[in-house]
Amino acid sequence: MKHRAVSFINRRNLLLAAGFLAFAAAFVWLLATRGPLAPVGVEQAAVTRADLSPGVYGIGTVEAQHAYSVGPIQAGRLLRVMVDQGDRVEAGQVLAEIDPVDLRQRADAAVNAAERARQAAAAAQAQVIEAESRTHLAQANLARYQALYRQNFVAKEMVDSRLHEAAAAEAALAASRANAAAAQREIGRAEAERRGVDQLRNSLRLLSPITGVVTAREAEPGTTVVAGQAVLRLADPAHLWVRARVDQARAQAIRVGQAADITMRSAPDRALPGRVARVELQSDAVTEERIVDVAFDPVPDRLYLGELAEVTLHLPGTHNALTVPRAAIGLRNDRTGVWQAVDGRARFKPVQFGVQTADRAQVVSGLAEGERVIVYSARQLDDGMRVREQRLMAR
Repeated sequence: MKHRAVSFINRRNLLLAAGFLAFAAAFVWLLATRGPLAPVGVEQAAVTRADLSPGVYGIGTVEAQHAYSVGPIQAGRLLRVMVDQGDRVEAGQVLAEIDPVDLRQRADAAVNAAERARQAAAAAQAQVIEAESRTHLAQANLARYQALYRQNFVAKEMVDSRLHEAAAAEAALAASRANAAAAQREIGRAEAERRGVDQLRNSLRLLSPITGVVTAREAEPGTTVVAGQAVLRLADPAHLWVRARVDQARAQAIRVGQAADITMRSAPDRALPGRVARVELQSDAVTEERIVDVAFDPVPDRLYLGELAEVTLHLPGTHNALTVPRAAIGLRNDRTGVWQAVDGRARFKPVQFGVQTADRAQVVSGLAEGERVIVYSARQLDDGMRVREQRLMAR
């Protein structure tokens, strides 16, 4: 009986020891395969050749390449406005008028002043003719008396008298000529004043500088406007573009003339062709963005200024280049490269990359065709870490 009890205890101890060993083995197996000691699961891809067509994304609004503000050059009351927002206008068309107040009377006064100046000039010219005649007569008398004096027919005092008369006539002639010149200048001044009043009257008629469309009507009849204030705003609908903002880090390769796709907010399923018209020199230092103006090519029939638009700029691509997925690109110790699985261990390899698209990057140096690189990993990799290739469900 005692022997049977001891045998039972021994069997129970053996079973407990076996169970403990099985549990320990399972625990170690879990640590090595699923726990912290397990290799990191990774997905790999091969270095392959492909054609790359890179693009740069930007977002902006539709704006007019040439916009105009039409307003008066002096303060006044708006008398009438002939056009409204959306109206098409021709170059030189009268758009609005400012109340002339007393300009009509000032114009009449300027015309009268110019006429008086011309009459005064005519009178001054007549005085010049009279003075010239008196001068010729005085000079003729002087010459005759000088001849008589040489023949001792007249006294010296008479010759001196005629000399004084000739000098006085010449002085009167000079004065009349000066008056005539002043009268001519007065005509010029009066005419200039008249033209100035006419120009002022013309400036009160607000004319369209272009053939285009009225984009805004900012004042109504009866409103008092100041010099330079916009009454109407115009734009040329044949020259519209998207003023897009592009990340400075990806804007180095953008050049004027490059093709682009423009997607309007109102038509997200349709891409309109465009072309880079200008890369602005002034960037946004706060948002670190560069301003790129993308013109429509051609301009659609109907666009709305200020509408949001997405722009994709097509940069120069490469043909038959070595490429890896962009997800494979990593950074270690400020060096760009890729992670590879070498004998079950993660190893970082520096690589020089070139053109990049949304999903692939060109390999300039550091990798050969057919080599495999780690694209995704279950955890952050470190050099020498054990890795194992597997299919990762969540990326």
